[in-house]
Amino acid sequence: MIHQVWTRLQLLFAQGVGLMIGADKVQARVLDEEPLHNIIRVEPYGYSYRPKPGCQTYLLFPNGDRSYGVAIVVGDKRYQMKLEEGEVGIHDDEENWVHIKRGGIVEAKAATKVIADTPLFETTGNAKIGGDLVVKGKTNSNGYFGPDGGVAKMQGGAAVSGEFKVNGKNVDDNHTHTTNAQGAPTSGVN
Repeated sequence: MIHQVWTRLQLLFAQGVGLMIGADKVQARVLDEEPLHNIIRVEPYGYSYRPKPGCQTYLLFPNGDRSYGVAIVVGDKRYQMKLEEGEVGIHDDEENWVHIKRGGIVEAKAATKVIADTPLFETTGNAKIGGDLVVKGKTNSNGYFGPDGGVAKMQGGAAVSGEFKVNGKNVDDNHTHTTNAQGAPTSGVN
């Protein structure tokens, strides 16, 4: 009897290698080369992931019955991020990641682009852009300033279509002057 209890206890847990990982099932090979099929895969609420074959699986078998198991942890040290104590990271196998670092810094890296599908993207502080800025749609600003609030400088020119105002005065292709007499000096813009 004690031998049977001890055998069941030994069968409660197993460590294995993931062979196929689906959204809700895992196929794993445990240390004694025994292939186990249809292991239930559980994910924490709000966090989904799909490990690659060769990952580590930590399995639980209620009553020591290897025909019914639950993968309680599925991990993969091949793609593990290097983190400092207290830091958090989300990553994949292609080196895309979000890293919540010490000191209130959040870093993100994506190989091609980051898409924010939202009607409004807002920041409460300044934004620095290290490359080009392309705007599709309208822009609105309380001013364009250079470093430390100085004059903004534009290199390469500007192509403007539609109405263009400077200090409230229309300076686009349709603007007029107070005098249009030939030979008269250019007057102020209306």
